[in-house]
Amino acid sequence: MSQSDIQSVHITADTTAADPDGVCQSQTPAGGGSQTLTINGAESSGGVATFTAARFITITCAGNDAGRTFTITGTDVNGNAQTETISGEDIGSSTGTKYFRTVTEVAVDDDTAGAITVGMSNDALDVVYNGRMRLRGAFIVNSGTAGIVSFTDGSATGTNKLSLGTVASATAERDVTIPDKGLLFDNGAYIPYTAGTTVFTNMTAFYA
Repeated sequence: MSQSDIQSVHITADTTAADPDGVCQSQTPAGGGSQTLTINGAESSGGVATFTAARFITITCAGNDAGRTFTITGTDVNGNAQTETISGEDIGSSTGTKYFRTVTEVAVDDDTAGAITVGMSNDALDVVYNGRMRLRGAFIVNSGTAGIVSFTDGSATGTNKLSLGTVASATAERDVTIPDKGLLFDNGAYIPYTAGTTVFTNMTAFYA
């Protein structure tokens, strides 16, 4: 494998903490039947919510909306279109299980009993490359919080192939080179982490 085969991707950590109305501010659908919510939260612009890293979506219900179904439409961490249905709660919050990089529509199947907000949890996910690859190294700029940066195979819950420690210093850097042909990821290399209190500021990952 020649040096010219190596590619790089720059990843900026998502420093935005969980926000229950980051996608849709408080509103009470009352038009009858299926209807869409207005995407007007702090993470939105022009009717689309966009996150630095892909995030889990949350639905918060002020009334008893356990019988309601919310459909989230947008894109995943790789930019592919995806949808997810999330059930409402009886005065509480529910969280989806799919990571969204963008949200382009939030629909509910009928009128709600009370006000609804839509936001995101602090679960974050980014990607180095979404296909078979070999990780060759990483240059990591630390943050004010020490922790572990994990590289998993295929998804956020895939096999953890590499863990790199960081220190609590926003000026510290770590440069890691993986010897020989690098570390093989059969299904792509993903980086799950906690947004808001991030353990890195940014990184450049090198792969082939």
